[in-house]
Amino acid sequence: MIYLDNAASTKIHESVLDSMLPYLKEQYGNPSSIHRYGRLTHKAIEKARKQIASLINAEPSEILITSGGTESNNTALCGIAMKNPACKIITSLIEHDAILEPCKKLSQNGFEIDYLPVDSFGMVNYSELENRISEKTCLVSIMFGNNEVGTIQPISEIAKICNEKKIIFHTDAVQAVGKIPIDVKKLGIDLLSVSSHKLYGPKGVGALYIKNGISIDPVILGGGQENGLRSGTENVANIVGFGTACEIAKTCLDENMSHMKKLRDYMIKRVLSEIPEVTLNGNSEYRLPNNAHFTFLGVNGEDLIIKLDEFGIAASTGSACSVNTQKASHVLGAMGFSLEQITGSLRLTIGIFNDEKEIDQTVEVLKKVVNELRSVSPFKEKYSFGLH
Repeated sequence: MIYLDNAASTKIHESVLDSMLPYLKEQYGNPSSIHRYGRLTHKAIEKARKQIASLINAEPSEILITSGGTESNNTALCGIAMKNPACKIITSLIEHDAILEPCKKLSQNGFEIDYLPVDSFGMVNYSELENRISEKTCLVSIMFGNNEVGTIQPISEIAKICNEKKIIFHTDAVQAVGKIPIDVKKLGIDLLSVSSHKLYGPKGVGALYIKNGISIDPVILGGGQENGLRSGTENVANIVGFGTACEIAKTCLDENMSHMKKLRDYMIKRVLSEIPEVTLNGNSEYRLPNNAHFTFLGVNGEDLIIKLDEFGIAASTGSACSVNTQKASHVLGAMGFSLEQITGSLRLTIGIFNDEKEIDQTVEVLKKVVNELRSVSPFKEKYSFGLH
């Protein structure tokens, strides 16, 4: 298999797995217990907290450990909203559902939600954001890097506006952390969401950075773990693995970023030059180093994924059309894409374990299957596909 769906999830790093095993086999105590077994696991969690904090230049006390990016996003939005009953929240039209769905729920409960538009490259206009801020605005949530098209938002400019107006700024950085340098202090970020399984750690664990001085209400109540902000017995092995993944990501950041970007650019160049009627979506300059998102006119993206899978290549439409809901991509829709363009989308996301040979093989297969699908496309008379 050639795995090019690293935006969905990544392969767990061997060193991460090795660090987890003792906490699944020998050191299995409850971190809340005061005996040696409990103290050892509590110590392991605090070490992981330091590793997570170090990756984004935060303080360990500012790291709330969660079950993943979705919980982190829900905690950020709902935790702030519950502190501010008359709160207005500003977000964008291209956020992940882990932002849009809690916003929808908050709206149903009387909170005002304002959705910023984006341009054809998936970029928000921070001047428009400034115009929409009112006295009621208490929170702005704009994602760092888009999970579908890879566009990186002007986070420092957005944070500056929020800081000047004393408005809390949250960013869903699930796709960005571990792939590009992020310094929450330099950027002026108040809240930031992270997910372990996007950076070669285990699934089911993540974190919410909460800047010291920011107060939020807990959304999970119980025994008072995580300083009362997130109750429930901690998943020690996963937390340890998450910490190790963050340490590896920090140590190898420049090397991994360069590797992914080199392969991404090579793939983009080959696809655009060797396959007709293809466009690259998203911002070409401000883009996550591992993301390539294309539209192949006259091709159904899901058919393309099935064909690629037959050749052992894992890819995705980038949530362009959910198999379960048959819902067209709200991201591409907000960018002004037609249904035909949305339908023909394909996301290929590179990881640290991919190599140039895999990219070459993928492009060759892609040329073959796109040509095959276009030969039976109802749009073959409309476009000059160069069928052969």
